[in-house]
Parts: sequence; C-alpha cells; structure tokens
Amino acid sequence: MPLAETLAVLMVAAVIATLLAGYPVALTLAGVSLAFAALGHALGAMNFAILGALPDRIFGVMTNDVLLAIPMFIFMGVMLEQSRIAEVLLETMGRLFGSLRGGLGFSAVIVGALLAASTGMVGATAVTIGLIMLPAMLRHGYDPRLAAGTVAASATLAQIIPPSTVLVLLGDQLNNAYQSAQLAKGTFAPNVISVSDLFAGAIVPGLLLVALYIAFLAAMAAWRPASCPAIAAHEKSAAGGLIEALAAPVVLIVAVLGSILGGIATPTEAASVGAVGALLLAARKARLSTPLLPVVEKTTQITAMIFLILIGATTFSLVFRALGGDDMVHRALTDLPGGTGGAVLVVMLAVFLLGFVMDAFEIIFVVVPIVGPALLAMPGIDPVWLGIMIAVNLQTSYMHPPLGPTLFFLRGVAPPEITTRHIYVGIIPFVLIQLLALVVLWFVPGLATALPHALYGR
Repeated sequence: MPLAETLAVLMVAAVIATLLAGYPVALTLAGVSLAFAALGHALGAMNFAILGALPDRIFGVMTNDVLLAIPMFIFMGVMLEQSRIAEVLLETMGRLFGSLRGGLGFSAVIVGALLAASTGMVGATAVTIGLIMLPAMLRHGYDPRLAAGTVAASATLAQIIPPSTVLVLLGDQLNNAYQSAQLAKGTFAPNVISVSDLFAGAIVPGLLLVALYIAFLAAMAAWRPASCPAIAAHEKSAAGGLIEALAAPVVLIVAVLGSILGGIATPTEAASVGAVGALLLAARKARLSTPLLPVVEKTTQITAMIFLILIGATTFSLVFRALGGDDMVHRALTDLPGGTGGAVLVVMLAVFLLGFVMDAFEIIFVVVPIVGPALLAMPGIDPVWLGIMIAVNLQTSYMHPPLGPTLFFLRGVAPPEITTRHIYVGIIPFVLIQLLALVVLWFVPGLATALPHALYGR
C-alpha cells in the first residue's frame, strides 16, 4: 500500500481511537486531520498547501442555503419542547388507547411519530415522552423493559420522519457525493438530490417503522398480556379532547411538510414557517414555561455544535482526499465480491458498527463523503434509496447500546424503578425491528423511491 494511503487509513483509525478516549468530536476531526496533514507533508505524501482550500470550503458550508434550515428546525423543536403541546397530546392519546392491552405503548409510538413530524428532534421527544409516559406505564403494571424500550424507540422516529435535521444534513452530504460521482464519470451537468427528495423518500419507511413497532407491541399484548395491561376501567376516557390535542401538531405538519412535498416551499422556507408557527402556537396557548431567551440560547448551542462538527469534518475530508483515501475506498468497494450489492452491504454494516462509537452527525459528516461518491458511481444504485437506507441505519445508531444518545436522554429522566439494564435490554427488540426494516427496504426499494418519483418525476 502506498505511503499516502497508509496514512489515510491511520488517520481514520486515529480519529476513532481519539473519539473513544472521550475527546470532543469537532476538535478531534480537525486536530487529527491537521496533524496527519503535517505528517504527510513531512514524509512527502501530500502537499500541506492544499489546506489553502479550507477557508473557501468552510465559507461554502456557512453560506449553504440548504443548511439554513437547520437552526430554524431546531428552534421549532426547542420551542415545542418548552410548551405543553406534547404533554396534552400524550395524556389524550393515553386515555384514548389505554383501555387496550398495550394501549399506552401504542400511544407512545403514535405521539412519537407526531412529534417527529412536527419537531424533528430526538432529544426533545425522548425527554418529553420519558417524563410523561414512563411513570404512567409503570404505574399501570407495564414491564419496565418493554416500557423503556418503547419510549426510547418512539423517540428515535424523529430521526427518519421528516422534517428530521438528520435528513437535512444527510441530503446535503449525499448531494455533494452524487455530484462528485457524476463529475468523475464525465457528466459536467450533474443531477442533484435535494432534501425534498429525501423527505419524500422517508415518509413510507417512517410509517413502516411505526407499523412494525405497533405490531410488536400488539404481539407482546397477545403473548405476554401481563407485560402491557390495559388501564383500569375508571380511568378510561372518551376521545372528546383528541381533536383539540391533535390540532397543533397537525397544523405544523401540514404547514412544514405539506409545503415541501407540494412544491410550494423549499425546506429552508418551510423551516422558517415552522419556527414562526411553533412560536405562535406556544403564545396562543399561553403555555410557554420559560422566556424566549433560553429557547434562543439552546437553539444557538445546538446549531453551533452541528456546524462545528461540520467544519471539522470538512477538514478531515480535505486531508483524506489529499492522501488518496477516496481512490483507495473506491477500489476497495469495487473489488468486493458481490459487486454493487456487496459494496452496499459492507457500507451498511460499517455504518451500523460505527453507530456503537459515533453518533449520526459524525457518521454523516465523516463516512458519507468517503463512501458516497464510490457507491453512487456504481451501476444500479438510486441515490434516494441509498440515502434512506443510511438514514434508517443511522436511526439505529441512536438506540443501540452502549452509546445510543436516546438511551442517555431516557436514563436522565427515567423514574428510579427504571435501571440502565432495563433500558438496554428493552431496546434490543426495537433494534432488531430496525434491521428488519433495512432488509425490507433492500428487497423493496420502491418503498423509498416511489413517492419521490410520483412527486418530482425522479
């Protein structure tokens, strides 16, 4: 192996080792990359002057119109987290379905899907559902493992159901990879993959996951009814308040997602509508529990974290390519047995395994720029299908032990009766459901591509 490619492999290994040691992600990506750039220059494997392109690349990140949607979607999610809209919805759904075995679990999944479609934030959803639904499930005799797993899995639906911030970032990185693949093949007027394509492609797989979660809970209610009993008869309630409880999230979903899929607004424009809509809904219901400034501060913190990681990943990508890493990855994937299918399978396995030590943002910013151009240059790979496969796989990274962020969110708000073991064991069936969904998407790619084709002629 040439010296430059050896350094590229060592750089990836150094990044993973440094992350495992607990160093901040953004600083790790940038610091290790600069160190290997200096080492590569000293050994004659690359020219340090290539880093002169870094300011232009960072400026391109900061002025990317697509990424402008990120702070506004985050603001929308934080604002709804501070209001009681989600709480009212959870309480109403719980009373509506609670008379069924597994009904509180059904409620958690449905509310998780609705919150995902109106906030797009895993952390906010996990905290909200965990605070409200977990105590209720335990009070009514639910198995702690089933209760914890259901709540954790329901919260991760915000990863795949639009308007997910992960889909926005993945769409931007995948579009860059798709255009690089086309340029490498001599297509100088390349097609693009938009965030709207991924939003449309994610709807059916997201609903499939909701259906699979509910089917699992129904099976548990039939097989082990004591693990998810119905609530007592005197606590049942009619569906009188359901329409009022559903009004707020449905209005936001229609305003944001409907305008994007209908071609009325771009994701960035729809994000601004959603941010203003969340603000108006919270003000109208007079349920904003804190002043506006903390919401803005939290939005700024999350946005800064994401963009700092993106800048570090941009540095990593530039040095990796300068060391010939792109060509090495392309050759490795091309030479794998099984052709295109084998290459995709290896990448999916790598993403799944990296999910044990890296979160979704890190994988998007580090892995997709490396493997994306090579995969999309292969015949027969639809970029939307590949994007949704990666997105579902990344959703799994949010829930599987030991470092799934959702598990930590839930651990922080769970009642004392819920132990870490309950959470880790309870999430395992839902991780297997995620893998089942990946298998279904593998054999039925139309689940991800049919709607974008129908809406946008892809």
